[in-house]
Amino acid sequence: MLRLIRRSQVAFAHDVIMAAVSFPLALYLRVGNALPYFVPQNMVLATLGFAVLAGGIFWLFGLYRGIWRYASLNDLSRIARAVTLAIAILFAVLFLTTRLDWLPRSAPIIQWFLLMALLGGPRLLYRVVKDRSVSRAMARDGESRIPILLIGAGDESEAFIRETRRSALAPFEVVGIVGLTEGRVGRNMHGVKVFDTVDNLEATLDKLEKVRQDHRPRKLVLTGNALRHPDIGKWVEIADRRGLVLSRLPKLGDLRDGIADPLQIRPVAIEDLLGRPEARLDREKVRHMIAGRRVLVTGAGGSIGSELVRQIASYGPARICLFDAGEYNLYEIDMEMSEKHPDLPRYSVLGDVRDRVRLDQVFAIEKPDIVFHAAAYKHVPLVEHNPNEGILTNTIGTRNVAEACRAADVETMVLISTDKAVNPANVMGASKRLAECYCQALETLSDEERGKTRFVTVRFGNVLGSTGSVVPLFRRQLEAGGPLTVTHEGITRYFMTIAEAVELVLQAAEMGRQGMTAGGKIFVLDMGRPVKIVDLARQMILLAGLRPETDVKIKVTGLRPGEKLYEELFHDSEPPELTATDGVLLAAPRVLDYVLIKSVLAQLAESAQARNSERTLELVSQLVPEFQPPEISVSSILAEQQAEIASRPIDA
Repeated sequence: MLRLIRRSQVAFAHDVIMAAVSFPLALYLRVGNALPYFVPQNMVLATLGFAVLAGGIFWLFGLYRGIWRYASLNDLSRIARAVTLAIAILFAVLFLTTRLDWLPRSAPIIQWFLLMALLGGPRLLYRVVKDRSVSRAMARDGESRIPILLIGAGDESEAFIRETRRSALAPFEVVGIVGLTEGRVGRNMHGVKVFDTVDNLEATLDKLEKVRQDHRPRKLVLTGNALRHPDIGKWVEIADRRGLVLSRLPKLGDLRDGIADPLQIRPVAIEDLLGRPEARLDREKVRHMIAGRRVLVTGAGGSIGSELVRQIASYGPARICLFDAGEYNLYEIDMEMSEKHPDLPRYSVLGDVRDRVRLDQVFAIEKPDIVFHAAAYKHVPLVEHNPNEGILTNTIGTRNVAEACRAADVETMVLISTDKAVNPANVMGASKRLAECYCQALETLSDEERGKTRFVTVRFGNVLGSTGSVVPLFRRQLEAGGPLTVTHEGITRYFMTIAEAVELVLQAAEMGRQGMTAGGKIFVLDMGRPVKIVDLARQMILLAGLRPETDVKIKVTGLRPGEKLYEELFHDSEPPELTATDGVLLAAPRVLDYVLIKSVLAQLAESAQARNSERTLELVSQLVPEFQPPEISVSSILAEQQAEIASRPIDA
């Protein structure tokens, strides 16, 4: 601290001296040998007065909060403003006191340029000297620095190269760049050449190896838009084949916000392999929707529900209600909220969406303005073997929540749906399609019939890292040494991150409140292109530093009951419509009559509660003709009923 104070004092003294020198020197440059004929008293008073005045203004403008070593255009701009003000005040005072009878009118202009040079020049020279010394230090330490090749020739690359040149302690040396386009090929960035486009990545690597062996890159580092390039999976394999490590730089926004080190290189995460750009959202509109309102989230302890709670809490709701049937999951998210948002009023409720009485009680107490319905059974094989439970939670539970919203005059209900609801091949998908149908039917009613509530449905695919998804399964299998199990070599799925999915849900909710889902339209999140699960398994093995089929096997186990080779986001009769928000599309409605679906769902609730699987599936297929119910034997029905009886509590 003392050292910093001394340096700022030295810099201040330097600038005051330069200010004092600038006045007589400007006069000399203007009048030359005629300077001795000026009145000495005027010269001395003006020089001393300007030195004091300039010193005060320089300090006021914060010229000494910066570091000369990192002098920049911002510092130069600050100096220019301070010098302009100081000279303007000096000559205004001289005009008022002496009418400038003894001073040439061009003197202030000459003094301005002169003082800018006297203040800015030493700063620039100091930085140049320091940079050269750093370059020499880097040259001495070059052998210990890791040579890397950057993929992407954008702002992130420039910032990273600048920092490596600036810091003698930087552990990396950038030996080349490959661009995503041809725009900057052949040009230099701080002396580092952009060799080629990424399409010729391997040829560039060969070229660098031939130039100098010590220039052979040991890391490939992704920057900027390279993190969302569709060929990122191919780069993983190239890196593995050549014995290189694939890494990534922080996003430029993280650098600007000060939450990342410019020299930090991170491992490539599985989320980076989606191969599509992130959706750009209007968070201010979402904030306007959430701030000051009462929000209720069902399934608040689940993967999607808990992320919804986190993001909603950050927008400043008046109150939030966490509703979940799972005690431990609810406890975890409740504890997280108490630590991160202790001042946010909240109410954590143990309850089941199957229980309409419990829902009505909670809605009467909480009086929510917005309800996000994320509670659902989503594991396809389990729901396939327990169809009545899936229907009771996913379909009847949604009906219960929707009717509770109508009764409590909730402004907006948002249903979280799934791509498995399109041409469903399993009970889980069919149960979610029925949930969609019910909310769509309500949305088609007149304002008088529907009440105050708008019903918004958002459909998307698999979420990376959610409970029961393939990525956590692969991670567990990797930790156990393999094999990684894939049900079919050709199976594909749509993927997005949990945070991105929830952001888009919130954006869709805000758009739905404006009436965009009128007539029963459904929001569908753009998931990019589908990913082959076997490729995902192979890339996860490579990112773990292992070799597929050599270190870790990939085993094909066969499709599970109700599993499809590929999922769809739109039905053939649901042509997608663009919206003003990137990543959010609208599906044209396939709407059922509200009276019809209400009647059939009442029958469905009875058959599911009676655990009559055959009748349950028959009713489902009536409303969802694409769904073909599996053959159910009498023995399986009896076994299910016996299991249900055995699970009931015995009265004491």
